Amino acid sequence: MLVETDSMASATAGEAFLADGEERLVIAEVAGRLMASGSQQIDDPEWVALARGAWEELPDRLRGSIRRFRRDSGPYGSLLVSGLPVGEEDLPPTPTIAGSVQRTATVPASVLAMVACGLGDPTAFRAEKTGALVQDVVPVPGMEAFQGNAGSVRLSFHTENAFHEHRPDFVMLLCLRADPDRVAGLRLACVRACLPRLSEAAREALFSQSFVTAAPPSFGAGGANTTHAVLRGPAGDPDMCVDLAATSATTAAGRQALLELQRVFEATAQTIRLVPGDLAIVDNRVTVHGRDAFTPRYDGRDRWLQRTFVSADLRRSRDFRPDDSYVLDR
Repeated sequence: MLVETDSMASATAGEAFLADGEERLVIAEVAGRLMASGSQQIDDPEWVALARGAWEELPDRLRGSIRRFRRDSGPYGSLLVSGLPVGEEDLPPTPTIAGSVQRTATVPASVLAMVACGLGDPTAFRAEKTGALVQDVVPVPGMEAFQGNAGSVRLSFHTENAFHEHRPDFVMLLCLRADPDRVAGLRLACVRACLPRLSEAAREALFSQSFVTAAPPSFGAGGANTTHAVLRGPAGDPDMCVDLAATSATTAAGRQALLELQRVFEATAQTIRLVPGDLAIVDNRVTVHGRDAFTPRYDGRDRWLQRTFVSADLRRSRDFRPDDSYVLDR
């Protein structure tokens, strides 16, 4: 079933939270204080520590929803938080350069940092967008066909950084500006909805070590391939790791299973068209995401999301993070 929602997702489209007027004011106030605190540099570990403290000042109902989602991401592996302040009236034109990131604290970046600290720890990869903790997801002229955050063609379903052993546990996408035509839907497909529709042969193949995933184009030559299973863990509730644009099978059974999985993704997908103040949180362990195609205008009013990755257990990647930073260098 394809569920399409604008702004606030229905209960059938995943978990949802809508901030009321009073909560929105509290969130804006806390974000404003954090924005003006410390070095005001998002990537500064001391500023992140301030964000962790500010998380505790957010409304109880919001923090409760985030904590429940961290413990159990539900049958759809996604949470839509709506009604967040993003300072729409103060936004500059949508960036149009490749590799655009947010280094200086803003209201939306502060919101992302606080929620990331509630879910776990913000993380980034040095090879992708120079390791910034808050990254812009915007269309870039000349990169329309790019299978990544700078493109505007349909983005195929993928686990974020599927090639990497320390890929994010959660991906957060905060909408600052929707595309003018309101067609660029965020597409989601969860293994929990897909598994009952897969044949026994496909499930067996997907649990085998028969797949190779290449690093995404955004990592350039810095990535490496890894051999892995698409499904791993308990048979009834496995984790999933696949990128339809980058994962290939080493066996005939694996190739057939990937084709079947792609069909099941399409059959079970949900589409959410984000509007300003919507924060989509994707459980990257069980849910793949993609995006509908859209037509950029490059007039300063194009679609603008900001993205932050989250690790639920930062310790796992300690060997990849010099000086115990939030950025994976290897």
